[in-house]
Amino acid sequence: MTTTSFLPTLRELTSAYQAFETYSAVHIRTLDLTPAQFDIIATLGNTPGMPFKELGEKTLITKGTLTGVVDRLTDKQLVQRVASPSDGRSQTVQLTPQGVALFERIFPDHLAHLQRAFVELPPDELVNLEKSLRHLREALVSARNNIKATS
Repeated sequence: MTTTSFLPTLRELTSAYQAFETYSAVHIRTLDLTPAQFDIIATLGNTPGMPFKELGEKTLITKGTLTGVVDRLTDKQLVQRVASPSDGRSQTVQLTPQGVALFERIFPDHLAHLQRAFVELPPDELVNLEKSLRHLREALVSARNNIKATS
Protein backbone atom coordinates (compact mmCIF):
# COMPACT_ATOMS: atom_id res chain seq x y z
CA MET A 1 0.00 0.00 0.00
CA THR A 2 1.34 3.41 -0.89
CA THR A 3 1.41 6.02 1.84
CA THR A 4 -1.53 7.85 0.26
CA SER A 5 -3.73 4.97 -0.94
CA PHE A 6 -5.92 5.27 2.15
CA LEU A 7 -6.60 9.01 1.64
CA PRO A 8 -9.74 8.61 -0.53
CA THR A 9 -11.19 6.31 2.15
CA LEU A 10 -10.24 8.77 4.88
CA ARG A 11 -11.89 11.63 2.98
CA GLU A 12 -15.07 9.61 2.43
CA LEU A 13 -15.18 8.53 6.08
CA THR A 14 -14.76 12.12 7.25
CA SER A 15 -17.36 13.42 4.80
CA ALA A 16 -19.83 10.69 5.79
CA TYR A 17 -19.35 11.47 9.50
CA GLN A 18 -19.82 15.20 8.90
CA ALA A 19 -22.96 14.56 6.82
CA PHE A 20 -24.33 12.30 9.57
CA GLU A 21 -23.61 14.87 12.28
CA THR A 22 -25.27 17.63 10.26
CA TYR A 23 -28.35 15.52 9.50
CA SER A 24 -28.63 14.36 13.12
CA ALA A 25 -28.17 17.88 14.55
CA VAL A 26 -31.04 19.28 12.48
CA HIS A 27 -33.46 17.12 14.47
CA ILE A 28 -31.68 17.47 17.81
CA ARG A 29 -31.88 21.25 17.70
CA THR A 30 -35.69 21.01 17.35
CA LEU A 31 -35.64 19.31 20.76
CA ASP A 32 -34.05 22.38 22.40
CA LEU A 33 -30.83 20.43 22.98
CA THR A 34 -27.32 20.66 21.63
CA PRO A 35 -25.84 17.55 20.00
CA ALA A 36 -23.56 17.07 23.04
CA GLN A 37 -26.53 17.31 25.44
CA PHE A 38 -28.50 14.81 23.35
CA ASP A 39 -25.47 12.49 23.25
CA ILE A 40 -25.32 12.45 27.05
CA ILE A 41 -29.06 11.89 27.47
CA ALA A 42 -29.05 9.10 24.86
CA THR A 43 -25.99 7.48 26.43
CA LEU A 44 -27.48 7.57 29.94
CA GLY A 45 -30.89 6.38 28.77
CA ASN A 46 -31.81 2.89 30.00
CA THR A 47 -28.83 2.86 32.41
CA PRO A 48 -28.56 3.49 36.15
CA GLY A 49 -25.97 6.16 35.32
CA MET A 50 -22.23 6.04 34.89
CA PRO A 51 -19.04 7.67 36.14
CA PHE A 52 -17.73 10.73 34.29
CA LYS A 53 -14.82 8.73 32.84
CA GLU A 54 -17.09 6.09 31.29
CA LEU A 55 -19.54 8.75 30.07
CA GLY A 56 -16.68 10.59 28.39
CA GLU A 57 -15.49 7.41 26.68
CA LYS A 58 -18.95 6.46 25.43
CA THR A 59 -19.82 9.94 24.18
CA LEU A 60 -16.36 10.94 22.95
CA ILE A 61 -16.83 14.32 24.62
CA THR A 62 -13.62 15.67 26.14
CA LYS A 63 -13.42 15.93 29.92
CA GLY A 64 -13.52 19.73 30.05
CA THR A 65 -16.47 19.93 27.68
CA LEU A 66 -18.26 17.07 29.42
CA THR A 67 -18.28 18.89 32.76
CA GLY A 68 -19.87 21.99 31.20
CA VAL A 69 -22.49 19.99 29.30
CA VAL A 70 -23.40 18.04 32.44
CA ASP A 71 -23.62 21.35 34.35
CA ARG A 72 -26.11 22.71 31.78
CA LEU A 73 -28.16 19.51 31.86
CA THR A 74 -28.14 19.70 35.67
CA ASP A 75 -29.44 23.28 35.43
CA LYS A 76 -32.26 21.96 33.19
CA GLN A 77 -32.91 19.28 35.86
CA LEU A 78 -32.34 16.49 33.31
CA VAL A 79 -29.31 14.87 35.00
CA GLN A 80 -27.92 14.70 38.50
CA ARG A 81 -24.60 13.86 40.07
CA VAL A 82 -24.62 11.28 42.83
CA ALA A 83 -21.78 9.86 44.89
CA SER A 84 -20.47 6.63 43.42
CA PRO A 85 -21.55 3.67 45.56
CA SER A 86 -18.19 1.96 44.98
CA ASP A 87 -15.88 5.00 45.27
CA GLY A 88 -16.91 7.89 47.49
CA ARG A 89 -14.37 10.15 45.77
CA SER A 90 -16.06 9.93 42.37
CA GLN A 91 -19.48 10.84 41.03
CA THR A 92 -21.96 9.06 38.85
CA VAL A 93 -24.09 11.01 36.37
CA GLN A 94 -27.65 9.78 35.98
CA LEU A 95 -30.86 10.95 34.42
CA THR A 96 -33.41 12.56 36.72
CA PRO A 97 -37.06 11.50 36.38
CA GLN A 98 -37.49 14.48 34.00
CA GLY A 99 -34.45 13.28 32.04
CA VAL A 100 -35.86 9.75 31.80
CA ALA A 101 -39.18 11.13 30.55
CA LEU A 102 -37.36 13.27 27.97
CA PHE A 103 -35.25 10.32 26.81
CA GLU A 104 -38.33 8.10 26.45
CA ARG A 105 -40.10 10.81 24.45
CA ILE A 106 -37.30 11.94 22.12
CA PHE A 107 -35.10 8.90 21.52
CA PRO A 108 -37.62 6.94 19.40
CA ASP A 109 -38.34 10.09 17.37
CA HIS A 110 -34.64 10.64 16.76
CA LEU A 111 -34.16 7.02 15.66
CA ALA A 112 -37.04 7.48 13.21
CA HIS A 113 -35.35 10.65 11.91
CA LEU A 114 -32.07 8.78 11.41
CA GLN A 115 -33.78 5.81 9.80
CA ARG A 116 -35.02 8.05 6.98
CA ALA A 117 -31.40 8.57 5.93
CA PHE A 118 -30.69 4.82 5.88
CA VAL A 119 -33.88 3.63 4.20
CA GLU A 120 -32.34 3.68 0.71
CA LEU A 121 -29.55 1.30 1.71
CA PRO A 122 -30.43 -2.39 1.23
CA PRO A 123 -30.07 -4.61 4.32
CA ASP A 124 -27.08 -6.51 2.90
CA GLU A 125 -25.26 -3.22 2.25
CA LEU A 126 -25.91 -2.13 5.84
CA VAL A 127 -24.42 -5.41 7.08
CA ASN A 128 -21.35 -4.90 4.88
CA LEU A 129 -20.95 -1.30 6.04
CA GLU A 130 -21.16 -2.40 9.67
CA LYS A 131 -18.50 -5.06 9.13
CA SER A 132 -16.21 -2.65 7.28
CA LEU A 133 -16.59 0.05 9.94
CA ARG A 134 -15.98 -2.48 12.74
CA HIS A 135 -12.84 -3.68 10.95
CA LEU A 136 -11.63 -0.07 10.54
CA ARG A 137 -12.31 0.69 14.21
CA GLU A 138 -10.41 -2.43 15.28
CA ALA A 139 -7.45 -1.47 13.05
CA LEU A 140 -7.39 2.03 14.55
CA VAL A 141 -7.61 0.71 18.12
CA SER A 142 -4.83 -1.77 17.39
CA ALA A 143 -2.64 0.98 15.94
CA ARG A 144 -3.31 3.17 18.98
CA ASN A 145 -2.46 0.30 21.33
CA ASN A 146 0.78 -0.35 19.42
CA ILE A 147 1.76 3.29 19.90
CA LYS A 148 1.05 3.06 23.65
CA ALA A 149 3.07 -0.16 23.93
CA THR A 150 6.12 1.39 22.29
CA SER A 151 5.95 4.65 24.24
